[in-house]
Amino acid sequence: MRGDWPAATPFGRWIGFARRAGVLAVLAVGLAACDEAPEVPRPAEAGAAARPVVGLVMKTLTNPFFAEMEQGARRAAESLGAELVVRTAAQETSIEQQIAIVDEMIRTDVDAIVIAPGDSGRLIPVLKKAQEHGVVVVNVDNELDPQLAASFGLAPIPFVSVDNAEGADKAAAALVAAAAPGQLDALIVEGIRDAANSEARRQGARRAFTASGRVEVVASEPANWKIDEARAVAEAAFRAFPDIDIVFAANDMMALGVIEYLRTAGRDRVLVAGYDDLAEARRAIREGRLVATVDQSAAGQGALGVEIALKALKGEPVPRRTMLATVLVDRATLGP
Repeated sequence: MRGDWPAATPFGRWIGFARRAGVLAVLAVGLAACDEAPEVPRPAEAGAAARPVVGLVMKTLTNPFFAEMEQGARRAAESLGAELVVRTAAQETSIEQQIAIVDEMIRTDVDAIVIAPGDSGRLIPVLKKAQEHGVVVVNVDNELDPQLAASFGLAPIPFVSVDNAEGADKAAAALVAAAAPGQLDALIVEGIRDAANSEARRQGARRAFTASGRVEVVASEPANWKIDEARAVAEAAFRAFPDIDIVFAANDMMALGVIEYLRTAGRDRVLVAGYDDLAEARRAIREGRLVATVDQSAAGQGALGVEIALKALKGEPVPRRTMLATVLVDRATLGP
């Protein structure tokens, strides 16, 4: 029945509440008895027992970044009186599993889905299906491809994230500043190449390296956000380019993989920067194994995603884009 009312209409959004509040049957009788639909009450008026259900779909919990995102989303849901259902794929590359999770959430009548998509394009068809079933969708972390979304007829979706290029620029510039004078060879370890945030971080790092006037990027390869793949990418890159001086990794998990390779290979002079501000990355900075990382407010993204979803369910206006600030984290900012 939910598919009869598009997501963009208040009535379509309210149907999910009505079903759980036990008033759908009464509503159907009322509709049959008149030519025009009656005024629809606000979700809160459907009954105290009817709490909005928000599904949080993330890439994985093997990366602590997403554990922090979940914590932020849970705090927001609890404070705003919503029920949060969290589902994650096994790995950040498990795109088909993410698609299946969204499909399941549609069938189980969630009112909204807050999603950090593993791929910027492949999730679009199932999210279009969610909208057609009256589910509010909010995009966090990695942006869906706007042109592809438009081609599928996806209604505009609120997006919460950071300027990934800016954050990567900061980390790469910190690498250059920490390196010895003279020309430098650099390696960029990318995330998933079909992901918008990975591409933005690659571009941001290249921008900083070019602006320095003394860095040549000799290799730029994807490691799909994974620690073990990053270790393998680093090993292959250093075999081909043994004089690499600096490495920017597009997340901290990959940075830790690079650091592990450098330790075993005895290449302690090479400088590395990451992205995500994980606790392990902060330890590595304090120990001198990592130059810098970037705080992109994982918890803040999760919390704002839930807040915006709940506002949309009430028919309130929501921003199309919400960009949080990135903060460079290095030895100076961490302090003693």
